[in-house]
Amino acid sequence: MKITGIRTFLMHVGQPDPSNWAADQRSGDRTSKQFGGTRNWLFLKIDTDEGITGIGECSGWPRVVETAIRDLAPLLIGEDPAHIERLWQKMHIAMMGHGMLGTVGGGAMTGIDMALWDIKGKALGVPVWMLLGGKVRDRIPIYSHANTPERALALKERGIKAIKCGGVADPVRKVAALRDAVGDDMDIAIDLHGPPWLTPADACRLVRSLEPFELMWVEDPIAPENIEGYRRIRDAAHVPLAAGERSATIFGERELIERELVDVIQPDTGRAGGITQMKKIAAMAEAHHIQMAPHSGSLGPVAEYAALHLLAAIPNALILERLDDDWDGRRRTIVPHPEQVDGLIAVPDGPGLGCDIDEEFVARFPSGGNVSVPQAAGAYNPGTDNEHVYVQTRVARRSYFNR
Repeated sequence: MKITGIRTFLMHVGQPDPSNWAADQRSGDRTSKQFGGTRNWLFLKIDTDEGITGIGECSGWPRVVETAIRDLAPLLIGEDPAHIERLWQKMHIAMMGHGMLGTVGGGAMTGIDMALWDIKGKALGVPVWMLLGGKVRDRIPIYSHANTPERALALKERGIKAIKCGGVADPVRKVAALRDAVGDDMDIAIDLHGPPWLTPADACRLVRSLEPFELMWVEDPIAPENIEGYRRIRDAAHVPLAAGERSATIFGERELIERELVDVIQPDTGRAGGITQMKKIAAMAEAHHIQMAPHSGSLGPVAEYAALHLLAAIPNALILERLDDDWDGRRRTIVPHPEQVDGLIAVPDGPGLGCDIDEEFVARFPSGGNVSVPQAAGAYNPGTDNEHVYVQTRVARRSYFNR
């Protein structure tokens, strides 16, 4: 079998306005049905001379990743898609001269790698999880997003047993309200979104304040580059920490894992380097008693399928992030759409990934932009929202930490 071509499918996605992703806003809890925002989904298909086509999804910076895929395609045309590891290494070494691998390179390699696994599964007539060593579990637990008690209770009614809130404007009060609403039988996590809201000193103070709520984890409390800051937070507070969504490959996640700076590693299923790398990251984490909870807050449904196969096959799978009601078009994009029951999703059993996209539906939503500047009301120091700085130390600390 030989690769004959690679096709890309870029679409603009209806969603809540992502320019507010770091704000403490109530609108983040509504189920958005309108078309808007700057989120894009990028899918690709790899064709072969035997008529088998593999599908994948890329994240990181989809509009730019699409160009990276076109640049990598000539390296893959004529190759046997069965040799996944060798092709991954070939792509990686080809990009080495451009500098350290970032989200663009990682995103491009992720979608290609995902599609190669899909081809191999289809060629052998088995699901991807079988190629990864077989199933550890038949169903995968999920968590969803809630910033208000009303949203949290609605999710609880649907059988979802874990939620995550976000924003740093008033995090302790928000978590307290959620805990009061849902009681002790629902897990709560909080995403502090990394830069630029908290320095290590500020994060230590904040995470200590969250200790009484027995959180599932505190996510991205500081900027991802500040590795040593994670050690300061771990020494200061007894709360599980989670991070890793902004890094790619085992090399990007290595320090967080080897130095045991987190309890939960969160590689992004669309930009971590593919199923090949996700499996290796999970193995590294297992050796350090660290759990895996893939990031998928901005991803489309093909990457979700890939995460289900991975989490079915690794022992240290914790939970999957899932926004199943963020946009009505999500269900029309993928065939079949995975269904959750009581906060769990059944592992797919079809050959390969077991899914496909509706190409005609995707084509109806051409990309209209893919960047935004976060409008973080209440996250920056008062009066500095328009500065858009990457690192900022808190002022008015007494009023912020004693609300």
